[in-house]
Amino acid sequence: MSVHLPPLPPTPGDGYQPAGRSIAATIAEEHQQLLELTHRLVEPGPDPAHGREILVAALSRHLSAEEQYLLPAVRQALPDADGPVAEVLAGDTALLMALRGLTDDRLAMVAQLVEAHVTAVDALVQRLCDAATEEELVRLGNRLEIAEEAAPTRPHPGVPHTPPWNRIVEPAVALVDKLRDAVTGRHTQLSELKDLPPR
Repeated sequence: MSVHLPPLPPTPGDGYQPAGRSIAATIAEEHQQLLELTHRLVEPGPDPAHGREILVAALSRHLSAEEQYLLPAVRQALPDADGPVAEVLAGDTALLMALRGLTDDRLAMVAQLVEAHVTAVDALVQRLCDAATEEELVRLGNRLEIAEEAAPTRPHPGVPHTPPWNRIVEPAVALVDKLRDAVTGRHTQLSELKDLPPR
């Protein structure tokens, strides 16, 4: 295996394929949705209802999950990935800082940071797809989706961004975020917006 993951339990017969979506498919779809939302928020015209708070929550979850599973897998699978991964992490920190207290005048900057993130991460995902097996990509996709469910919904640029500490700290921080979201009635899901590509 090119990406270290805990072994699957034994299964009868060869050719077993775990259920789920590839990490590449999940990230590509999320990137498309995030780009669409940032463009809708920046373009002249009526903003989607709750668009900014949903953008903050969706990006916070997305970046957290990528940092927990995608970037460590890229580092392990690609011998020369330390530099590009460090650049993605620096960009993620800048993006999280920009999301704190997001206002209309910073939306254009956030849109540029999201585009830079998508470009950098998509290149790493393509290289990971070339190095990993389909089974590994599906198993990573499953972990990414689980991590997003337990990820913070607000930007926390000061928390650790690399395993193992981010996998320990971020779910605890997320509990506080989700409690605050419930109390304030904050919107946090891309599915709450109309006319975005389906997930």
